[in-house]
Amino acid sequence: MNRKVVIIMGSKADLDWAKKIEEPLKGFGIEVVTRIASAHKVPLKCYELIKQYEKENVVFITIAGMSNALSGFADAQTHCPVIACPPYSDKFAGADIYSSLRMPSGVAPLTVLSPENAAIAAAKIIGLTNPDIQQKIDAYQEKKRADIEEADKNLQ
Repeated sequence: MNRKVVIIMGSKADLDWAKKIEEPLKGFGIEVVTRIASAHKVPLKCYELIKQYEKENVVFITIAGMSNALSGFADAQTHCPVIACPPYSDKFAGADIYSSLRMPSGVAPLTVLSPENAAIAAAKIIGLTNPDIQQKIDAYQEKKRADIEEADKNLQ
């Protein structure tokens, strides 16, 4: 059973964002591989990485801002799920998010803005065929519910 997520960043400037995705994935016991390959600057390398890792039926998480060609490019090259998790930027009043949301027909990366939630989405995909990961997700969600109940109780 596959337990691997491949994070592809457009540049090393995205490394802090990637680490925010890696942490919860590792907590679920999921192997994480992090690579740098810009779809704009090194498209052939990007393509080769996608083809290399898709043989293992991984989940890809792409991190690219401004003009996010990476997520659409990755999704169009593979049968594996692709989750776009663009880092938030105040530049352009956040409008650069549209390059992650608007994709041509037949290109369907999921877009999840929170690094933690991108990790959870990837874990849920893996959990569809991995009961161990599924149990860890259930426990994680139960803890989140318990935290809310505890916070409410403490207000009383």
